[in-house]
Amino acid sequence: MVNQKRLLDEFVTLAMFDSESLHEKSISMYLYDKLVGLGLEVYMDKAGSLIADSDDSSGNIYGILKGDLEGEPILFSAHMDTVSPGKGKKVVVHRDGKVTSDGTSVLGADDITGIVAILEMLTVIKEEGLPHPDIEVTFFIAEEMYCKGSSVFDYSRIKSKHAYTLDLDGKIGRIANSAPSIIQFEVSIEGKSAHAGFEPENGISAIMIASQAISGLKLGRVDAQTTVNIGTITGGTGKNIVPGHVMVQGEVRSLDRDAALSAVERIKSKFEGAAIQCGAKAFFTSEEMVRAYKVDENSFVIQRYAEALNTLGLGKPEIITSFGGSDNNNFCQHGIEGVVIANAMNNVHTVNEYFYIEDLVRSSEIVLRLATGIGNGKPINIG
Repeated sequence: MVNQKRLLDEFVTLAMFDSESLHEKSISMYLYDKLVGLGLEVYMDKAGSLIADSDDSSGNIYGILKGDLEGEPILFSAHMDTVSPGKGKKVVVHRDGKVTSDGTSVLGADDITGIVAILEMLTVIKEEGLPHPDIEVTFFIAEEMYCKGSSVFDYSRIKSKHAYTLDLDGKIGRIANSAPSIIQFEVSIEGKSAHAGFEPENGISAIMIASQAISGLKLGRVDAQTTVNIGTITGGTGKNIVPGHVMVQGEVRSLDRDAALSAVERIKSKFEGAAIQCGAKAFFTSEEMVRAYKVDENSFVIQRYAEALNTLGLGKPEIITSFGGSDNNNFCQHGIEGVVIANAMNNVHTVNEYFYIEDLVRSSEIVLRLATGIGNGKPINIG
């Protein structure tokens, strides 16, 4: 029932939109009209204006397709934005079924393949008149900005208790049931500028303070669940001037939220302590971008996915832990049991991004089975 040509044509259409984060206006209007045409009740919020002042930003899209079967509603989600370079994307279809960009930009499979699979599922349901429970859809903006779009969404609209976010790279059948808290931090160190040749003793080097603090930290993978990174250091005004100001930025990721919070406190203590010892000041701020979650492997949402794979002859799911955030972090934070599923994308966030057409077809078939409970003549449990 899934139409391969239609899938590829829709992908090419969506890839033509320049939709880097906070520039999703054009693609969002197209998708809004598309969902209305497929019979959904559709709503667009004002997320873009809440996140940034941009005439080219958009809102999150929510839609619901009322069902004719009893059972719990089900939610499918993907995001509309791409990373840079994402302007002027050109899709190249190779003879072996591999789809790439022309090498000057990302392809946009992250996350256009997810959107396309959801649209194909809705199209097949409409064409074939397939019975289904209520189906909810969300297309979020600014996911690549630590899920800022979904962070301001009104979750009271969602009725589903279970969600599938199509936003995972790798082979079809892969599913992520856990992801970390991600906390960004920033330290502004205020020392004292002075001429490095004439009066260095009158200066307080902010760079030296930052170095002392960083040397006392364990960076990289600090344990099996936690990573710490110093990403940028900026400051100083000249080679012959004791630097009076330095800005240090970094992040902590941990599958254990408490461990992430503790790591941030340790980092804060190191910088503040080093500053005090030198008669300087350190101003520390942090923000939790997404919160960690873990869904039990025996949960309904994973078992349903396993049944869908089985009906399609695709074997058992490969359950993994992701160290990246997604909109599913926000679903879980709001009481929606969700997982992230592979949706035909590889080498994401690079100009070498690609997918194979057959994988996009498989992804769409899985979504269709999850939504309708139909697979190769075998029903799956739809709640």
